Amino acid sequence: MNPVAIIGGGITGLSAAFGLKQRGVPVRLFEAGDRLGGVIRTTREGGRVAEWGPNSILETSPLVSQLVSDLGLESRRCYSDPKAEARYIVRRHKLVAVPSSPWTFATTPLFSLQAKLRAMAEPFIGRPKQDWEESVAQFVNRRLGQEFLDYAINPMVAGIYAGNPHQLSVIHAFPKLAAVEQKYRSLFIGQFLGARERKRRAEVSKANAPKFSFDDGLEVLVEALETHLSGDIELSSPVRSIDREGDGWSLLIDSPLGQKKVACSAVLIATPAYRMAELKLQAPGLVDLSAFTEIHYTPVATVTLGFKRADVAHPLDGFGALVPEKENLSILGALFPSSLFPGRAPKGEVIITTYIGGARAPMLALRPEKALVETALADLKLLLGITGEPTFQSVSVFRRAIPQYNIGYGRFKRLMSAVESEAPGVFIAGHAREGTSVSDCIVSGHNVAERIGGFLGVCGRLGRRSSANDEVLATN
Repeated sequence: MNPVAIIGGGITGLSAAFGLKQRGVPVRLFEAGDRLGGVIRTTREGGRVAEWGPNSILETSPLVSQLVSDLGLESRRCYSDPKAEARYIVRRHKLVAVPSSPWTFATTPLFSLQAKLRAMAEPFIGRPKQDWEESVAQFVNRRLGQEFLDYAINPMVAGIYAGNPHQLSVIHAFPKLAAVEQKYRSLFIGQFLGARERKRRAEVSKANAPKFSFDDGLEVLVEALETHLSGDIELSSPVRSIDREGDGWSLLIDSPLGQKKVACSAVLIATPAYRMAELKLQAPGLVDLSAFTEIHYTPVATVTLGFKRADVAHPLDGFGALVPEKENLSILGALFPSSLFPGRAPKGEVIITTYIGGARAPMLALRPEKALVETALADLKLLLGITGEPTFQSVSVFRRAIPQYNIGYGRFKRLMSAVESEAPGVFIAGHAREGTSVSDCIVSGHNVAERIGGFLGVCGRLGRRSSANDEVLATN
């Protein structure tokens, strides 16, 4: 059997390659860049650990923990400190804890009395009669009111998508939310009844899922996958075209040693959408990938700073803080990695990671490193009472960081399905199709490996073992 060609060495492509190898399917993974992992990248310096992109993985599905186990990483997995579970939202430039129970919701200063009464009326709000696609903002305003949108959903959307709730589609960006309304009529009722269903499917909602990393950062996961795929990976090898050849496919690749063709039995495209749009796919049916250039990605800058513990007034006793747009600050939010996981900072120091840009202020993310550090430091001094200067800094900029599931995004998902239908043996997976979190991508990689195995008629350990998990999907 010719190998399955996997285009893209992010976490989706790596997970899929690993899953296929588990069931004895040969693979060849082609990555255009000089490293694997995509946005997952870790800086380790002087006892400090800083993440370029995501800081943790949500254990939303048993497939996530199964991958950790299969890679032999259980002893290196670090769950977040239970004492750091508080989440904050900024209001009037103060960090206010997010309510975690009916009592704390009733007493929180995060929302006015009017907003609390409006939210309590949610179970009595009916489903919309109009047959049109709502934005996240329209959906939340209709069910919970404007203040809840401004001080709960707006910052949450910035934290997940770095996006704009007025542009994001609720059925694509938060499909579980839209489905709950359709099934239960009420979000509050659905939260209670839906928990029983998730338990039966061994799912955990993202809001309640355990968070974990590894002793030396998230790149440990990438390094372990790379080790298990040793000999099956080609870096600095962009794929130019995919052509039908007999019963299989042929890839034209620009390798470091020159252009070459590679025969394969099936192809997985696991690249960002804008890279997918550059591929030329020759198939009997009419297949054009250029439309994927229209999927918008927001730019995001990550600024991680170290401080002496004594120079930070706030106890940093939580996961982090999100910043609503109405607060008129420059950062989207801040995480407290040294409170969450051990070994993130030397004794007597703390690490704080901030995010800048997104749909809210895209040009802010593209400024020089010095300006990004100054911007982050100004807001952190205001919010956290920081008096000293940084002892450490790490800055990364992703010009196209996160795909935006905006109104009308369904046409791109339909196009992905059409490509697979018109070009049997070509598969599409990843953050442009099935969710943007690391756990979403791991599940996506697992599921597409199963689909490819089914296409090839391969049965094996992975297929038998995961059959009970066919319906397990990462939740929003």
